[in-house]
Amino acid sequence: MSNPDSFIDEVTEEVRRDRLFAAFRRYGWIGIVVVLLIVGGAAWTEWQKARAATAAQAFGDALLAALDAQTPAARSAALAAVPATGAQVAVRDLLTASDPASDRDATLATLTRLAGDAALPQSYRDLATLRRVALAGADMPAADRRAALDPIAAPGRPFRTLALEQMAYIAIEGGEVDAAVTQLRALTVDSEAPAGLRRRAEQVIEALGGNRAEG
Repeated sequence: MSNPDSFIDEVTEEVRRDRLFAAFRRYGWIGIVVVLLIVGGAAWTEWQKARAATAAQAFGDALLAALDAQTPAARSAALAAVPATGAQVAVRDLLTASDPASDRDATLATLTRLAGDAALPQSYRDLATLRRVALAGADMPAADRRAALDPIAAPGRPFRTLALEQMAYIAIEGGEVDAAVTQLRALTVDSEAPAGLRRRAEQVIEALGGNRAEG
């Protein structure tokens, strides 16, 4: 390569370098801002997660402290005083409704409200319905109880096996013992059924005559 060509190449490279530095001086702040946004966003996300975890722990601690109260009335008052927002309100109210000794009617009203609150996650609504059906017992017509439990007993619902257990008890109440034993027997081998539920099913089958529904 001749010296003039070499000189031209050097000048061209220098011009490119100058243009690059000029562009960086003009637009480099954009890259800096992007980096700061990425870093700041990650820090904000972590802060939000830590804040949520702290709030959840404080809420749980407050609930446990309230449940340590010695009487149903004291527990109810202590639970009602726990600050809650969003889905925490449902958790608090479900716990309050788990102790109906002091006011059964108010408990049933709370459970009915929670079961019908479309803003709540379906799992909370299902749990409220289960509790309402179990607490109401024979005071609620069997057909109404079955109608309330049917959707919860559908495959894929989190409390399916508990709903099936309640439906078996309704069958026993109505004199449909063989149907109830068949349902309970299916629960004893259901992989989704908790161990405690399987034990209860076995005990009820035994109390109803053991193997009468086999075959």
